[in-house]
Order: sequence, then C-alpha cells, then structure tokens
Amino acid sequence: MKLSVYLNYAGNCEEAFQFYEQRLGATITMLQRHGEQPYQSRVPPDWKTAILHARMEIGDTVVMGADIPGAEPMRSAYLTLSVPAAEEAERIYALLSEGGQIFMKMEETFFAKRFAMLRDKFGTSWMLLCEPATA
Repeated sequence: MKLSVYLNYAGNCEEAFQFYEQRLGATITMLQRHGEQPYQSRVPPDWKTAILHARMEIGDTVVMGADIPGAEPMRSAYLTLSVPAAEEAERIYALLSEGGQIFMKMEETFFAKRFAMLRDKFGTSWMLLCEPATA
C-alpha cells in the first residue's frame, strides 16, 4: 500500500508543477491535458490546455494534481517538506513564501532547527521542517 497526495488547482497546475520542478528539484513524470481526453464534447474550449492529470516526484513522495473549475487553496492540510540543513530550509522558505501567505515565519523552535508554515502563490500549504541532529 502507498499513500500519495492529490492537489487541485484552479487553472495553474502546470505552472505550479513546473515551479516545483525548477525550484525544489521535483521531477514531473506526467502531464495530461483536458483536451487529450476522449470525450471532447464535455471539455469547454478554454479548458482544452488545462491539466487533467499531472504527476511529479518530490524526493520519495508522489504528488499528483489537476486543474479543476472552482478549486480553492488548501485548507487544514499541509505538504510537509523535511530538509536536512537549516540553510536549505531557509532557501526553500524564501522561494515558497514569495507571493504567498506566511502562517508561521521560519524560525528555530523547541522541536526543530528551522520550522515554518505557509501557503505558496499557487494555493499549496507547506510546513518546512529541519529537525535537530540526533545523538
């Protein structure tokens, strides 16, 4: 059994996945458009190039997504990205928070060298975690 994450976007799935590929080192393994499905009469003309199904890998995790009319930003759920070094946590925090909404700024906590909570410009909510070294 394997658990994966599926994200819905309001028309910017491809832009978001390309951003994660370029900036987080994700690998996009599939992009299928609404215009490629067999039932073309059901697809509005302005949704032909929108993403029907996308798949990427971030580390060992599979993240899938699609453009869905009326999709809203994530609420009450976060993708948690664990990184090994504080400097990498700070780098990722800077790029994901640009144009987004910060819920908890990047800082040291009692449980982590660095921790932050934010929603990026695509509506995806993230927790960034750099745990302290264990002895």
